Amino acid sequence: LHQYIVLKIEMPSWNTTEVIHPVVLADDNHRVLIDCGYAGSLPKIEEALIQHGIMPQNVTHVILTHQDHDHMGAAAAFKRKYPQAQIMTSVIEAPYISGEEKSLRLIQAEQLQQSLPPEQQAFGEAFCNMLRNIEPVRIDRALTLDEELPFCGSCRVIATPGHTPGHISLYLPALNVVITGDAMALEKGKPVIANPQFTLDLDLAKASMERLFSIGAETIVCYHGGVIRKEDVIL
Repeated sequence: LHQYIVLKIEMPSWNTTEVIHPVVLADDNHRVLIDCGYAGSLPKIEEALIQHGIMPQNVTHVILTHQDHDHMGAAAAFKRKYPQAQIMTSVIEAPYISGEEKSLRLIQAEQLQQSLPPEQQAFGEAFCNMLRNIEPVRIDRALTLDEELPFCGSCRVIATPGHTPGHISLYLPALNVVITGDAMALEKGKPVIANPQFTLDLDLAKASMERLFSIGAETIVCYHGGVIRKEDVIL
């Protein structure tokens, strides 16, 4: 048993509905959840896991690609309910997710707030407050870049900085799939930089996206946008 399962979870976000795609890696010994959704999304994550025949209490690991609220927002709630799950992220992202360092996204939002026009001030402040209220979670294991993890034969940690400094993606050679997190998104089926206006280093983000393409994996799974096959990529 070596497989990856792409979840599809819909969450209300401000005045719209966001669709996110956490991924589960499953082999004989592991059930690995990659990214953990928004704060409050735990019931939907549980429901999606069960729909795919995975009991949440059997999840062995949760890998967080980076510190953003839509990727780690439910991690603390998941860990509290399912303490057997080992929380993992890159050594660079770990202090932000664990709350030892202030979220870089919150710092960015607070700086942006100072220049927002009056009609956007209320939204900006609500966004800052939402970020302030994200519950940190202790990291059980910090991952080094290019580390090989024993999931589904081999799961390689790929450094894909730019969106955040320690952002990671994952490559599974046996399954011929790359899981991008926010190093890449799909818009109308086309690969793009995820939220370029909020990307902390756009040049690094572009280089990271190129790195993912250079792997040549048959399938690419984007947290925002879902699945695209290599032959369907139009740049």
